[in-house]
Amino acid sequence: MITLTDQPFDPGVLLTAFSKGRTETGAVATFTGLARAEQGSTNILELEAYPGFTEAQIGAIAEGARQRFSLDDFQIVHRIGKIAPGEAIVFVATASGHRREAFEACDFLMDYLKSRAPFWKKETGHDGQARWIEPRPQDHADITRWETP
Repeated sequence: MITLTDQPFDPGVLLTAFSKGRTETGAVATFTGLARAEQGSTNILELEAYPGFTEAQIGAIAEGARQRFSLDDFQIVHRIGKIAPGEAIVFVATASGHRREAFEACDFLMDYLKSRAPFWKKETGHDGQARWIEPRPQDHADITRWETP
């Protein structure tokens, strides 16, 4: 399931709901990303998405991950709109028969979300100055390890 929301969410509540009743699943791996204050220079992080398109793009890569890592299930919750430092920005959960697949799928999905998902990110400092954020070179390097020749 893919959810984009402009409301804060509780990763613990999401994990509990995702894990409930999984009697045949051997592993659940999760990642929760938090908005950073960037050493006090960021007052607010703002994410924009193109409704419908962004979910479809994330859904396509997540379905690919389901096949690649033999996932039983996945969940991705991503904030959009204005996000304060310390708030959860992304939650990724993967369920599979074994831990390795769950861990790798979670890592794969986060690498995709950081470098290729169609989000536009802007930081605003305490001085009111805003700047657009692009993926870092390391984000691009991270995703290349999943590419197969």
